[in-house]
Amino acid sequence: MATYFYQATDTEGRIIEGDLDAPDYRVAVQKVRGLNYFPIKVTQEEPDNSFFKGLSLQDSLTSPFSKISAKELMSFTQQLATLTSSKLTLDKSLSITTRLTEKEKARETFQDIQKRVHGGSSFADALAAYPEVFSKMYVNIIRAGELGGVLDSVLMRLGDFLERVQDTKSKIVNAMIYPAILISFGGGAILFLMIFVVPKFSSIFEDKGNAIPFVTMILLNLSNFLVHNWWMIGAVSVFILIAFIVYAKSPIGKYYWDKLVLKLPIFGDLVRKIEMSRFSRTMATLLNSGVPVLQALNVVQSVINNRVIATAIAPLQEGLKSGQGISRSLQKADTFPPLAVHMIVVGEETGELEDMLIKVADTYDKEVDNAIRRALAMLGPFLLLSVGGTVIFIVFSIFLGMFSVTDLIM
Repeated sequence: MATYFYQATDTEGRIIEGDLDAPDYRVAVQKVRGLNYFPIKVTQEEPDNSFFKGLSLQDSLTSPFSKISAKELMSFTQQLATLTSSKLTLDKSLSITTRLTEKEKARETFQDIQKRVHGGSSFADALAAYPEVFSKMYVNIIRAGELGGVLDSVLMRLGDFLERVQDTKSKIVNAMIYPAILISFGGGAILFLMIFVVPKFSSIFEDKGNAIPFVTMILLNLSNFLVHNWWMIGAVSVFILIAFIVYAKSPIGKYYWDKLVLKLPIFGDLVRKIEMSRFSRTMATLLNSGVPVLQALNVVQSVINNRVIATAIAPLQEGLKSGQGISRSLQKADTFPPLAVHMIVVGEETGELEDMLIKVADTYDKEVDNAIRRALAMLGPFLLLSVGGTVIFIVFSIFLGMFSVTDLIM
């Protein structure tokens, strides 16, 4: 259950503001209407995570070069859905939504879209003018909604879809905050010890030769190398990082990297479940919006992040063209989880494919939550042991060397 803030007008035209609890955006809108209010804006209130709030990366749902963040896109879609479902014209709905937008860059984009629609352009074509903001999937769903005369319901589905994607992103990002902080502070502490603390003991161990324990000698040599060659280590690290990013962004590099990720213990299974949820929910949203199944598969292939899984969608298209259906083609592919394949087979055989795809997405959303908890339950102690073990090794090596020197003096 989440808390939603709403702005609405009553029967006399006065602006009413408030909040209410609802399981999702659609129910929240229905509750506002149940109060005999005309909803203008309904948005989910997010808990204040104080320090962690500033570290959130939820805006990564859209392109880093986009003028509009993922949260703004979700808010735009949900507000537009609320207004159009209240029988306002698209032009008027866009005008109101634009006025309610707070950030200037986003407002300028929406104003231009509203001008294009007012000038006679279709809504889908107006959105397509901003490919860095509105994805191929978004535009295709809107186009299908316009052609079918069900734009309001299509926008409502899109709003629900974006909200669920945003929730999944939030869970993953927030789950990674603790490990990231632990690695940063732990790594910083280890570097501080090696660069500033250990060298101070070097003079004590000078001219002691073979009397110094082997582990202490290793520690001193490693510390000496870090102190005198930090610039070279930094340069090589930056070069390796840049080379990896360039390679990972190339088509062949991304494919083999994604293939490696799927083979990783724990994380490979997590990625597979995330992509299965994305595949199912996107496919269900497209089909429910009236997008033809072949076109829907083409769009889904473009929104899947893992290239190995995206490549496995191509045979599904060929299977559909030959009359085999989605389920039979899925059964031939080894990429998709057996449970998901079985559920989709049942959905196609019973003629309820869209509903079953939504159930698959809901199932794997829960699986992702559980997988994240399991991964954190193992990753947290592993990182603590690694950082703590390294610090203990450093301290133990120094004290072992000190005891050896003391024995020689005595």
